[in-house]
Amino acid sequence: MANCVWTEKVLQLLHRMNNFYLPGSCRANCLRFEIDGIKVGWIMPHVASQLACYGDVFQKPLGGALSLCNNLDSYDKRSEAMGVVLSNLRRDSSFRCLKGWRDERYNVMDKFSDPPVMWMERAATSLFGVKRYGVHINGYTVSESGDVYMWLARRSLTKQTYPGLLDNMAAGGLAAGMSIKQTLVKECQEEACIPEALAEKAHPVSTVSYTYQDREGVFSESQFVFDLELPLAFKPKVGDGEVQAFYLLPIEKVKELLATEDFKPNCAMVVLDFLIRHSFIEPDREPFYQEFVSGLHQAL
Repeated sequence: MANCVWTEKVLQLLHRMNNFYLPGSCRANCLRFEIDGIKVGWIMPHVASQLACYGDVFQKPLGGALSLCNNLDSYDKRSEAMGVVLSNLRRDSSFRCLKGWRDERYNVMDKFSDPPVMWMERAATSLFGVKRYGVHINGYTVSESGDVYMWLARRSLTKQTYPGLLDNMAAGGLAAGMSIKQTLVKECQEEACIPEALAEKAHPVSTVSYTYQDREGVFSESQFVFDLELPLAFKPKVGDGEVQAFYLLPIEKVKELLATEDFKPNCAMVVLDFLIRHSFIEPDREPFYQEFVSGLHQAL
């Protein structure tokens, strides 16, 4: 793939994953989702209209914001009330995303450093545009000659999202009550059969953040990124069935695949971050180097 074509494909990926910031997005028409006067998400108009009948949970929109009722003044009260609303919406099939109900609790907060104000079913987070966090692990090896190879996973065809596409070696969402390190170890063990002692050698290296919109809602996500250098003799194995196969590929092949439709988009961003940090993409050789870097770190 010619370099200019590759660059254009990567720029398109970054624009798509950050389209909520672009002119013409739904952002101007969205309501801020606020709790105690603090914005914790964005709600599209068609979602807000469905919530209007739950007057015991949501106040009437005011000043461009939709808030929970004042009597819902604790983590547990808010979580319970929201759970009832979402269960009702799930039963009447109002939103397609709720068909992917996972029984996974995601904490809701303005910033990761803030105490959570409630929890919400993972499948519903895009309806409220709340920040979702995850952990992604780049697994790689270095040959005796110094060449770098990366382990990539092929997602199962039964996955609810992006079935069959390439993924990072291991990755998963950060559920309420789980630490980042616990999530890392869990996903490494479950998805790639990596022993805990080896998984714990992974180094935290970066975060990748982006916000995009689609017909499901607003996806505001931030991934905690780890690098894990694996022994040459080690091979990840399919564990819980979320992955169908693993591939060990030369870094140039990985870079080439980055600009294809074969990659899960946010995982492609995590790999792009790896290529930049390890100097496989350099500013003297890539004129859009700054655009790449800024596109990986859009925090809303």
